[in-house]
Amino acid sequence: MSMFCYQCQETAKGSGCTMRGVCGKTADVSNLQDLLIYTLKGISAYTLVARKAGIATPGADKFIMEGLFATITNANFDKANFIALVKQALAVREDVKAALKKAGVSLTATDAKTSSMWKKLADWLSGNSEAVNVHDSALWSANDADDFDEKAAQVGILATENEDVRSLRELLTYGIKGMAAYAEHAYTLGYKDDAIFAFMQKALVATVDDSLSADELVALVLECGKYGVDVMALLDKANTNTYGNPEITKVAIGVRNNPAILISGHDLKDLEELLEQTKGTGVDVYTHGEMLPAHYYPAFKKYDNFAGNYGNAWWLQDKEFETFNGPILMTTNCLVPPKASYKDRVYVTGVVGFEGLKKIGDRVNGKPKDFSAIIAHAKQCLPPQELEKGEIVGGFAHNQVLALADKVVEAVKSGAIKRFFVMAGCDGRMKSRDYYAEFAKALPGDTVILTAGCAKYRYNKLELGDIGGIPRVLDAGQCNDSYSLAVIALKLKEVFGLDDVNKLPISYNIAWYEQKAVIVLLALLYLGVKNIHLGPTLPAFLSPNVAKVLVETFGIGGITTPEEDLKMFIR
Repeated sequence: MSMFCYQCQETAKGSGCTMRGVCGKTADVSNLQDLLIYTLKGISAYTLVARKAGIATPGADKFIMEGLFATITNANFDKANFIALVKQALAVREDVKAALKKAGVSLTATDAKTSSMWKKLADWLSGNSEAVNVHDSALWSANDADDFDEKAAQVGILATENEDVRSLRELLTYGIKGMAAYAEHAYTLGYKDDAIFAFMQKALVATVDDSLSADELVALVLECGKYGVDVMALLDKANTNTYGNPEITKVAIGVRNNPAILISGHDLKDLEELLEQTKGTGVDVYTHGEMLPAHYYPAFKKYDNFAGNYGNAWWLQDKEFETFNGPILMTTNCLVPPKASYKDRVYVTGVVGFEGLKKIGDRVNGKPKDFSAIIAHAKQCLPPQELEKGEIVGGFAHNQVLALADKVVEAVKSGAIKRFFVMAGCDGRMKSRDYYAEFAKALPGDTVILTAGCAKYRYNKLELGDIGGIPRVLDAGQCNDSYSLAVIALKLKEVFGLDDVNKLPISYNIAWYEQKAVIVLLALLYLGVKNIHLGPTLPAFLSPNVAKVLVETFGIGGITTPEEDLKMFIR
């Protein structure tokens, strides 16, 4: 095999991509991503020591976060970009190492195949040792990029031979990749938590510590869920403090007769700056995919050229970008390799990369990004071709739903609402995902769907009606806003005087695709939620033994058919 990757739900044959990623990622890019992650582990070995010594490493913290984010599914496909990132990682590692040496911390080398470094590191962190031995991930170097391929072949996922250990290491890695994505969005808005950085680095180091038992790795995975809750709470605070609490909003899904820019991904700061720079230019801005919930924030409603939402979930972009006519801005992951017919209209920014696409540069000295090129491009384009008419309703984040708490509680007590179904998560290409639309249609009229993430596109345009004025689909927002659904559940537990969130009339039937869904799942497990059903397939990176632990401990299950699953959920 020329690569091995199984971090997303669509991985080849449900077991792993070995020649080319189903996402479109080439083998050389996949291997460079493995090498980048390996080198981040080495940097983290030094940053953990630096924390113990009271040495701040803000540059390394930021780089590790962004490096993790760059490797999530559908974010960056650009080989040159990853070569540059690996080179930068080696330089960052040496900078932290130099800071430690300057502080007088003793560092010596050890054989990469032993685990003595990690025991000595633990001893040093607890004050029992003066010297720290370091692992190969913290030592390796290369004369030039030609050496990267050879090294990458040695450090990929399959380098961990024990299937169960590999499974737990990858589960932990994918959790912190999702965590890094959310941390980066908060960081962009000026919010950060050093404890989150510290945990990501601790987790990276743990994945190359051969002395850790399976039980210790399981404990780290659950601890990852704790920091998953923390990072989503941090991002919720960042978003709401900056843009206001989401409110019930009707979003147009038709088009206007103006040239326009389509913005996709998750980055609200990019949207804010784009709206500000297109104001008064005659260019409209439409959202796509996970950017839809931006319409729910009060701060964006002042822009007259914020036109509506165009299209559906990420995987349909190869059709919908074609008909949009204007330029498209990809702000985070969810990029599908673009067709030649519209590739010249796709711009990327932040961690997103693809060979041949135009790049919007980063902010410099606190100044906004410069979107003048994409705005000028839009002015030369025809207006979007209409896909549909009408509007959809969203904005049911925790603050809005709790404002309706009395109405919701009364509906539950009266029997008007019998059960809530959390159907958050991701959408994807597989035909089997039709299940979620059919499940939504089959739900009894006295049930309400709580959703977040792009999974909602399977049912948010269905005519499912309402219950006493409460829509039967309550959209909390982006995938990170799954935090809102947890807050709502915990509040309802309190209101109904229950001692266990699992006693609420709430069932969990969640779709997953990539690593942000992994951290959402781990966060829910940390909060004590049980009997979550995950589909359309369980992750390939869960070994049979690890899957068994999740089933026995948390009641994790898969899906079958809408009819059979409804019988299980509604007894």
